[in-house]
Amino acid sequence: MSYIEAIKVALLVFPILAFLFTIPFILKQYHKYGSINKLRVLIIYSFILYLICVYFLAIFPLPDMNQLDMNSPIWQLVPFHFILDIMQDVSYKSVWSVLSCPSVYTVLFNILMFIPFGIYLRYYFKKSLKKTIVFSFLFSLFLEVTQLTGLYFIYPHPYRLFDVDDLIINTFGGIVGYFVSSLFIKFLPSRDEIDNSSFEAGKQVSGLRRLTRFCLDGLLWFVFTGILYVIFRTDYVIIISLIIYYVIIPSIFGGQTLGSRYLKVRLIFPNNKFWRLLLRLILVLLYYFVIPLGLGYLIIFMTRTFSISSILVFMLIVVYILLLGIFYLINLTNIFKRKILFYDRLTKGEYVSTILENKEDTYD
Repeated sequence: MSYIEAIKVALLVFPILAFLFTIPFILKQYHKYGSINKLRVLIIYSFILYLICVYFLAIFPLPDMNQLDMNSPIWQLVPFHFILDIMQDVSYKSVWSVLSCPSVYTVLFNILMFIPFGIYLRYYFKKSLKKTIVFSFLFSLFLEVTQLTGLYFIYPHPYRLFDVDDLIINTFGGIVGYFVSSLFIKFLPSRDEIDNSSFEAGKQVSGLRRLTRFCLDGLLWFVFTGILYVIFRTDYVIIISLIIYYVIIPSIFGGQTLGSRYLKVRLIFPNNKFWRLLLRLILVLLYYFVIPLGLGYLIIFMTRTFSISSILVFMLIVVYILLLGIFYLINLTNIFKRKILFYDRLTKGEYVSTILENKEDTYD
């Protein structure tokens, strides 16, 4: 497998890993900044793609297990041995003859491979030169150990050489990247500027942030309900857990559930917080769950009670599903547009961001 093919595999794997990373990333960004900065998303996800590419370049091509040479050397521990290789292999007829020599372009490729790592470390992660050297060395060491262990002992013998020169060359590439990053610092917003922009946007509670809060609270409530059911074994555990989680807890913690507390969101009311939270819970349950699902049960009841043809039953179900999808899509769109929904208007509830209450604690 060539370098290009390894990168192609990385591009195929990236969407899967990016998807798995997205939910923790969103939660972390809302917890820390109160918003999701587009440039930060580009930087972080490009960094993930870069790491995947480097890793696959280090492990591919994978050899056939039956063709593995069990007697091949497993390491090269002489520092700067690559200089001797270059002196022996290079033909000095032209510049191209030098660059096309494997011992030369391998060194150049290893340097180029780690230059982005140094750029990321300095530009976004704000690492000093000393820390850039340490992290570049450790990343290179991780790749070399991966090769030395035969891809974590999947292979009975290393199929690539553990080379101390790679540690030196890769670390040097990270150092070059550290100094090259000064070009990016001149033309791109600094990390502090990205953070300040994120905090500024985090003053408002966006639709995605509200939706994230809803999903996180739903997950936490589900876990909480399961714990209560295991302890008390009562048929009313769902009602009890709903009142405790969505009414009592936010009444105690200033309009914050566990999920909204993590995402730095507060639901405030002018007065009578407990009763307004209870009314809001009832309205939300009726609007999003009881009435829509009740219509579905009504259709099922009608089809069983009255003699309706199978074609009509099928049409009713299709229409119901379409209307249900349109209903949730409209409400989802309204949430993203940050519109005040009727249950918040009736209870006079308002979402506010608490991200700036402890902004100093959110910096790295």
